[in-house]
Amino acid sequence: MDSAVSLDDVLARPDVWRGNHLASAALPAIPSGFAQLDAELPGGGWPRGALTEILSDCAGVGECSLLMPALRQMQREGKWSLLVAPPYLPYGPAWAAWGIDLARLAVVSPPHRGDTLWAVEQALASGALGSVWCWTTRSDTRQVRRLQVAAGGSATLAFLFRPSRARTEASAAALRLLLSAGPGGRLSINLLKRRGPPCTRTFHLDVTRPTRWHATHEAATALAGTPPALPSAPSQRTLALA
Repeated sequence: MDSAVSLDDVLARPDVWRGNHLASAALPAIPSGFAQLDAELPGGGWPRGALTEILSDCAGVGECSLLMPALRQMQREGKWSLLVAPPYLPYGPAWAAWGIDLARLAVVSPPHRGDTLWAVEQALASGALGSVWCWTTRSDTRQVRRLQVAAGGSATLAFLFRPSRARTEASAAALRLLLSAGPGGRLSINLLKRRGPPCTRTFHLDVTRPTRWHATHEAATALAGTPPALPSAPSQRTLALA
């Protein structure tokens, strides 16, 4: 039997791409809700069945606002989402105001740090969830690879939040983003890794902000004369509202 495989067959695989092109195979993805970002993401959105790393110096910079459109899409598909070890307790009324059905949102806070990534790995391997979000300050290359493998082959959106210092570490994640406070209260995003050529541009996105955030930001801007950097989360509500 002829077992030869053509180059076209190889390039048709979703995990194979030419280094100078965005992965062009039919990658399962969910639009992020931000057209300029989707235009630079292989598959046109957040990858399903692969790990996305989101790096930031502090919680509350806008990471939850960035992912809300995808979370709402998962719920429209009737899927549950799981938050593992969030640094602050999500504020239910704020998430509900975002259009999130709290009955399909679960939060797990393992008592021991070492159980966090284990819980995420089990959740991803089950394939039963629409999305899994995990926050960790301590993880290594081997652990990140285990999460990427656990997510592979499923339809789950997998997000791993880590400190920005992790940008210098090797990572098996399919997609890596660096978030920071942008001008005028926008969210700045740099794509550190994607399945394709390097992306050198910085995106400045207008993410949805709560009324209280706008009032605080505008007051600080008026006093200082320049847009301030976003503060780290001072209370349990900040993560939910950011």
